Amino acid sequence: MKIAGLILAGGKASRMGGLDKPLLHLGKLTLLDILLNRVRPQVSALAISANGDPARYLGYGLPVLADEIMGRGPLGGVLRGLAWAVALDAEALLTVPGDTPFVPPNLVARLDPAPACAEDAAGVHWPVALWPVSCATTLAEWLATQPSGRVAEFGALIGLRKTWFDDEGAPFYNVNTPADLEALRRSV
Repeated sequence: MKIAGLILAGGKASRMGGLDKPLLHLGKLTLLDILLNRVRPQVSALAISANGDPARYLGYGLPVLADEIMGRGPLGGVLRGLAWAVALDAEALLTVPGDTPFVPPNLVARLDPAPACAEDAAGVHWPVALWPVSCATTLAEWLATQPSGRVAEFGALIGLRKTWFDDEGAPFYNVNTPADLEALRRSV
């Protein structure tokens, strides 16, 4: 199955002072460098979902996709990513937040078949998901009518199943605050 991958990097990062969280450093590498090393072998094509000036991600040599429907959170990025994946003739789209660098190296295999998202002892990680490209029209229609835009609500509509991960460490640890980044730096 041909699977495209999308790094969700379009958030406002208000708890980080508006910094692009994927571009924060963990040692000599950015969170995005680490994440790309984990995701790239699992997908046939990869892009970054980011609004604003795409130049900040040009050094990664990947397409930078801006949301077509602004203000809808991660699902705005998922919708744009699904359209891109359809154009590539992919059957599914893997999405991973850009501030979650240590996803498992077998994430796609474990989430397959789509639709599925990750869950572990810390909770459900809705944006860490494998989406069938066939849900693109349903998502566009849903976003046009639903005020919340919550991933969990759309997931329920399409039967997004939760896949349990009991991996060592915290594979879905995400950096939301300066304290989270400092804790991650101390742990590696």
